[in-house]
Amino acid sequence: MKKVLFIFFWILGVPAFSFAASAPVLNSGDTAWMLISSALVMLMTPAGLALFYGGMGRSKNILNTIGLSLIAYAVVSVVWMLWGFSFAFGPDIDGIIGSTKYLFLGGVSGSDIFPGTNIPVFVEAAFQMTFAAITVALASGSVVERVKFSSWIWFSLLWVTFIYAPIAHWVWGGGWLSKLGALDFAGGTVVHINAGVAGLVFALMLGKRKGYGTQAMPPVSITLTILGAALLWFGWFGFNAGSAGAANGLAGSAWVATNTAAAISALSWMYCEWVVNKHPTMLGAASGAIAGLVAITPASGFVNLEGSLVIGLISGIVGFLGAGAIKRFFKYDDSLDAFGVHALNGIWGALATGIFADPLINAAGKGALYGNPKQILIQAIAIAATIAYTAVGTFIVVKVVSLLTGGIRVDEETETMGLDLAVHSEKGFDL
Repeated sequence: MKKVLFIFFWILGVPAFSFAASAPVLNSGDTAWMLISSALVMLMTPAGLALFYGGMGRSKNILNTIGLSLIAYAVVSVVWMLWGFSFAFGPDIDGIIGSTKYLFLGGVSGSDIFPGTNIPVFVEAAFQMTFAAITVALASGSVVERVKFSSWIWFSLLWVTFIYAPIAHWVWGGGWLSKLGALDFAGGTVVHINAGVAGLVFALMLGKRKGYGTQAMPPVSITLTILGAALLWFGWFGFNAGSAGAANGLAGSAWVATNTAAAISALSWMYCEWVVNKHPTMLGAASGAIAGLVAITPASGFVNLEGSLVIGLISGIVGFLGAGAIKRFFKYDDSLDAFGVHALNGIWGALATGIFADPLINAAGKGALYGNPKQILIQAIAIAATIAYTAVGTFIVVKVVSLLTGGIRVDEETETMGLDLAVHSEKGFDL
């Protein structure tokens, strides 16, 4: 019957039409872009973040600090493909968690298209895996130089399963926050608030480093930190522009917003130091760039150039205060300022998205400045839910890890000697 109708309309000169819903078609250009974006984000963890964090630590702990990022990437790479991706991006179950559809990636073929996209399931899984990995690794910045290596391995496995995957589902996988209308283009709540709060909770449970506040703890190499920041900045284009899910104008807009916010935030943090401490440090400039990248992440696919400038300018100030005055006032030992930079700027960026989201950039988001003040409240709910779940969940995970590994902190002798030699029997620099 369909053939007869087709021939009839063809004879009449009527364009052919489909008699059934068309199946998703793979787009090779978008697939290529997403593979490149996945590679860019992959580079951020075992290279960019590892060097950024490694250079800020002490020389006796540089390999261990780098190793926490490397091992987090390795652990999450396995866990994500076995079950993490399915729990985060499988079909929604009551707005809370994904189903087991993608468990072990069983039954997935190379031609299967991920729902709502025109790229393969395998490519979506790979892209999202790189986000999960760097989120875990970011939390290490709060606990370096005193956390047991075995405890970190168990923490990475359990935390990505029970904390990251559910929140990713809430926001990006069709869960309750996405249904509420929360805007998070590339990870303000899912990645940065999540990692920063987890890092702070873990750090408070570990206690301060031996000598913290009374002994000088100079960074081993600001040069390595700046190189790491540059690699992070480079990889962040895959992080934010890649979150468009396609090689299109939205990806280009996100790219411009990302670079602009990072640049002005680097200048903003450096200027704050120049005024307050009388010296414009390159560590401050590099940290400022990261602060700007964090803050623009949730907003990158929603805001225009003016929005990215304001977000970046304020993020440098927020990061400067978070890594300095705020930490000193509350006297917690957030070793490399994962909370001060990532959580605080994640909060600022998520709220700013609710203010500056421009429907001309992305019709999916409209902020308060464009007639939708309710969006700020929705963003605040997403922030509060992430903080609450992450704080409580991380506390429970760390308690379980402590039972599994006989404590989460290295002994005093190991901490004094340095974790490189004591744990790994290696030196970062043989001078």
